[in-house]
Amino acid sequence: MTKLKIKLMPPKRGKTIRWVSIFLGLFLLFLLVPVPRFNRPFSTVVTAADGSLLGAHIAEDGQWRFPAPDSLPTKYKAALLSFEDEYFYYHPGVNPWSIIRAFGQNISRGHIVSGGSTISMQVARMAGNAPRTLGNKIWEIFRALRLELSSGKEDILITYAANAPFGGNIVGFETASWHYFERPPRHLTWAESALLAVLPNAPGMLRPGTNSSQLKAKRDRLLKKLFEKGHIDQTELSLSIKEPLPEGARQLPSLAPHLVDYYLKTAKGQNIITTIDPILQSRAAKALQRHSSRMAKNHIRHAGALIAEIETGHVLAYIGNSAPRDGEAGHAVDMIRARRSSGSILKPFLYSAALQDGSILPHTLLADVPTQYQNYAPQNFHRRFDGAVPANEALSRSLNVPFVRLLHQYGGERFLKKISETGITTLNKGYDHYGLSLILGGGEVTLWELAGSYASMARILRHYRLDNSRYRTNDVRPVTLTPQSDSNSELSPYPPVFSAGAAWWTLEAMKSVVRPPEEAGWENFTSQQNIAWKTGTSFGYRDAWSVGVNGRYVVAVWMGNASGEGRSGLLGGTTAGPLMFRLFDLLPNSDWFDLPHDDMKEVQICSKSGYRAGPDCPEKESQLIPSSVKNNLVCPYHKIIHLTPDHRFQTRQSCEPDGDIVSEPWFVLPPLMAWYYSRQHSDYRFLPPRKPGCFITGEKPLDFIYPNPGATIMQPVDLDGEKQKLVFKVVHANPEAKIYWHLDNSYLGQTQNPHEIELDPDEGLHRITVVDEDGNRLIRRFRVVEE
Repeated sequence: MTKLKIKLMPPKRGKTIRWVSIFLGLFLLFLLVPVPRFNRPFSTVVTAADGSLLGAHIAEDGQWRFPAPDSLPTKYKAALLSFEDEYFYYHPGVNPWSIIRAFGQNISRGHIVSGGSTISMQVARMAGNAPRTLGNKIWEIFRALRLELSSGKEDILITYAANAPFGGNIVGFETASWHYFERPPRHLTWAESALLAVLPNAPGMLRPGTNSSQLKAKRDRLLKKLFEKGHIDQTELSLSIKEPLPEGARQLPSLAPHLVDYYLKTAKGQNIITTIDPILQSRAAKALQRHSSRMAKNHIRHAGALIAEIETGHVLAYIGNSAPRDGEAGHAVDMIRARRSSGSILKPFLYSAALQDGSILPHTLLADVPTQYQNYAPQNFHRRFDGAVPANEALSRSLNVPFVRLLHQYGGERFLKKISETGITTLNKGYDHYGLSLILGGGEVTLWELAGSYASMARILRHYRLDNSRYRTNDVRPVTLTPQSDSNSELSPYPPVFSAGAAWWTLEAMKSVVRPPEEAGWENFTSQQNIAWKTGTSFGYRDAWSVGVNGRYVVAVWMGNASGEGRSGLLGGTTAGPLMFRLFDLLPNSDWFDLPHDDMKEVQICSKSGYRAGPDCPEKESQLIPSSVKNNLVCPYHKIIHLTPDHRFQTRQSCEPDGDIVSEPWFVLPPLMAWYYSRQHSDYRFLPPRKPGCFITGEKPLDFIYPNPGATIMQPVDLDGEKQKLVFKVVHANPEAKIYWHLDNSYLGQTQNPHEIELDPDEGLHRITVVDEDGNRLIRRFRVVEE
């Protein structure tokens, strides 16, 4: 019979495995202990570029709890460790000797005088928010050990500092620094740091303004301990002990309330470091408030302003609205982000686009005459017409009719695309929605995007010279409130939106001192700096804009009423413009932009018309125009006119048997343009009449001033309810010509300069016919309706 032999494991080895198994099991159980976590909401905190506080919004749970900082200041860290946990860096989360000592002190005193908790244990307690019992204390020990296993020492310190109570609803060291001392933690003194180190020990009983003598004694004991440990010298100790305690919690700064509200929506519970200059922010806000208070006398209650650097796009000042006044509403609306009617503020972009395209040259004459496109008849603000105006003057004077005609020529959809490329996103409907009124305020924009678009135009021009006549691909971008890197920029020979030459001429036109007469008085506010600026006023006097740039900064201003209420006198040049200049005065002077020679070419220009000079132009001058201009259209207004020897008549060679005629260049505008132009330019010479019997056919020398083609006319009524007559006007190229008038099939009479006639037509459709002595005929149809 075979014997079964069993080899047993040595007792000692089996015992070792058993203990290892027990240890691993306990360690695995230990790993199941939850790591202390803080899932409490934070305040939304907005700081300036230098770290100072612009404003904050309380957390959802009603606590002032700032997000945890990246590090702790040296002074506070030394004070905290000296007071709470001297051996923090040497224990694993629990200090047995501290617990034994605290136990002994509590037994000897008969009540709790010391908890023996390490900072890690306090973090565990704060995270659990459980009552102080023996069972919870043991549980805190386990959680503290678990915390030390999962986190570094510095992270534990930061977590403690960010969640410790500092009295009332003030939570966190950084929050307490602002509430009690009104400055960031890194600027605290030794005395202030020591005070904040001792406050969490008993924040309910000892805090500034409550039991101050006991709190000061506690702080001073810590200061002496810091002296004994060599952190401060005798002089620092003496000075620190003399420092008074704050009288209590103070109000947090509120330098940019609308900016805080913006981040409450977009970055809730975060600490946002912005590019704001706190000193400029404060000074700009005061300047805006003073100006707004003056405007409030005319019930213009609200204003917003933005200041940004052109080079970086960094926003330096953000004032979303004026501060509330008694009984007024609407000040909570952020007018920098609000969509408002643009008025004329987009005209520089059309001017620049047309320059770059070659549709116009800087001084090209634009027609300023009564104009109607279907049912739309634009009017200039002053209800006058100049006949013809140089393009740059039309921009500086902000004339409406020339720019409506220019938009029609350039193309509405094309302009919308160009505008979107500048960073304007609010004009996101088709051109059919806006129509030609787009250039006069038919669409809505924001001050934020306007500032970015104007800054982009200036940035393109600034960088073109710096980058050896090339363009940076990322130069067209919005302004920004947070630091941005320019590392993704590439160089290209092609402009991102506007060419440097077009941008230069646009800013030169905006720098002009020729301004609208209705904005008289703006020159009283101008700065000594070179500033290119544009104003805008929306229909119904609801919005007033002013945006300006110099070589370094863009300043954008809006004024009006948040409710949309219009006010007489709410004009861009007299309300928003003066504030813009005051804000520029807060900024350093800046050099003007260099002429971008490499994006310019020299051509001969007709001095009178601003077009390229043709062979018939008597006066020419050299002018630099954008290199992109390919248009070779020469001056259409200069013609060689053949006259009789006595200069009385236009003639032809065949009409002079002796062949004796005089030929000379003549500046000839179309009749309607000429009629209005001559009233602004007394030196304008109308053509002499044609020699009788010499001309058979030719261009019609007459045109209607009123009514417009297909017009629907409301029969005017005076205050007594009586119908008033309508005044019809015609212009003729020959000042001596006679014109014969017919209404429908009835002869009305004749006129000789001026050609005006009063009519009282019945309600309905009519036809008016005018004929001159040479048989030239014009017919215009119109409809009369009664109110």
